[in-house]
Amino acid sequence: DFQNNVDEVLKNYKKNASIPGFRKGQVPMSLIKKQYESAVMLDEINKLLQEKLSEYIHEEKIDILGNPLPVAKDVDWNADAFSFDFELGLAPEFDVDLTAKNDIVKYEIEADEEMLNEQVEFIQKQYGKEIHKDSVDEDDDVTVKVINEEEGIENTYTFTVADIRTKTNQKKFINKKVGDTVKISTKGLFKDEHKLMEMLKVDHDRVHGLEIDIECTIEDIMNKEKAELNQEFFDKLFGEGKVTCEAELKEKIKEDAEKQFAQQADHKFTNDVVEFLVENTKFDLPETFLKKWLQTVGETKLDEQQAEEEYNKSENGLKYQLIEGKLIKDNNLQVTVEEIKDHAADLIKQQMAQFGQTDVADEEVNNIVGRVLTNQEETQRISEQLMNEKMLKLFADNVKAKAKKVTYKDFVKEVYGE
Repeated sequence: DFQNNVDEVLKNYKKNASIPGFRKGQVPMSLIKKQYESAVMLDEINKLLQEKLSEYIHEEKIDILGNPLPVAKDVDWNADAFSFDFELGLAPEFDVDLTAKNDIVKYEIEADEEMLNEQVEFIQKQYGKEIHKDSVDEDDDVTVKVINEEEGIENTYTFTVADIRTKTNQKKFINKKVGDTVKISTKGLFKDEHKLMEMLKVDHDRVHGLEIDIECTIEDIMNKEKAELNQEFFDKLFGEGKVTCEAELKEKIKEDAEKQFAQQADHKFTNDVVEFLVENTKFDLPETFLKKWLQTVGETKLDEQQAEEEYNKSENGLKYQLIEGKLIKDNNLQVTVEEIKDHAADLIKQQMAQFGQTDVADEEVNNIVGRVLTNQEETQRISEQLMNEKMLKLFADNVKAKAKKVTYKDFVKEVYGE
C-alpha cells in the first residue's frame, strides 16, 4: 500500500543527497535506503493511515467528537502487513424537544412614564448650561480629590450628591464650599458600587466589602440649568422638524429605549433556553475518551488531573454545541452568502447614515461590502450573528415560555436582584 510512495521519496532523496565521497545524485540507492528508508516508511505509513482513516469515517458516516487516538502497541516493522488500532469518541444520538414544559419567562420590557420623565430630565441637564456654584446642594455634581495614604489611593472624581446612598452621608457634603474637606467611610457609600470602583480606582474584587476612611477635598461644584423644551432644542437633538413637542420627544425616547430593551430581553431568553436544553436533553458524552483526548491537544500537554478539570469546565459548552448542531441540521438552518452580503450592506448604510450620508449609491455600498468580506474574521462574525438570529426565532416560535411585560427597573430586579 505504501511502498510505491516510499520508493518515490527515496528516488528524490537520491537525486539531491550530498554525502561525502559521492557526487550529487550518484549516491548508491542501498546507502540511501540504509540511512533513510525506515524514517520515510514510517512517515508514508502515517500519511496513508490518516487518509484512509478519514475516508472510512466519512464513508461510514461516523459522527465523532475530537480526533481518533492511536492505541499504543508494538509493531513488527519487518512484517508484510501492519495492523493499527484507533479509539474514537462517538457522538451520542439524542432528540431535542423545544416544546417541552418549562419555567422560562420571555420578557417584554417597556419604558414606563417614570423612566421617560427621568430621561427627559437627564437630556435637559445634559444639554443645559453649566453653572459653577459656591456651595453644594443635593442635585449638584461635585469634583473632589480623594486621598487615603495608607491604601495608596489618590484620584480626582466627579459624582452627583444624590448618588450617595444615605441621607446622612449626603448631608456631609451639603453646603460645603470649594476647598473644604469631607472625611467619609467608603462602606456602602454609593447606591452603585461601580461608582466607588471609579472613585477609588480599584478593581471589582477589592471594592466589595471595602471599609476605609477617605478624605474628599472639593475642587469644583457644578450644576446644569435645564435646557428649555423648545423647537430649537428638539431640532438640535433630532434634526429640523422631526420632533415638535414633549410628547413626541418621549415617544422617540420610548422607541429607542425599547429597541435596546428588546435586545436585552432576547439575550436573557436565549440564555435561559440554552440552560434549559442543556439541563433537560439527556445523553451521555464519551467522557473517558474526551478526557484522554484533551491531554493530546493544545500547545501545552495536560496531565490526567488537568484534563479532568478542563473537561468539567467545558462539558456543558460541548453539550450545547451538539444540541445546537442537531437543531441546525433538523431545522435546515443555513446562512447564505447573499444573507451575509445583505446584512453587511445594512450595517454599512446605518454607519453612513450616522454621518449624514443617507443617499449612497448601491454600487458604492457593494464595493465596500466586497472589501469588508475579504476579512474572514468579519465574515465569520456576521455569519454567527445571523445564525444566532435564526436560533432566536426558532426558540421564539417553538419554546412554550411564559410572556411577561415589565418595566426596565422590574426586569433588572427580577433578573439580577438589584
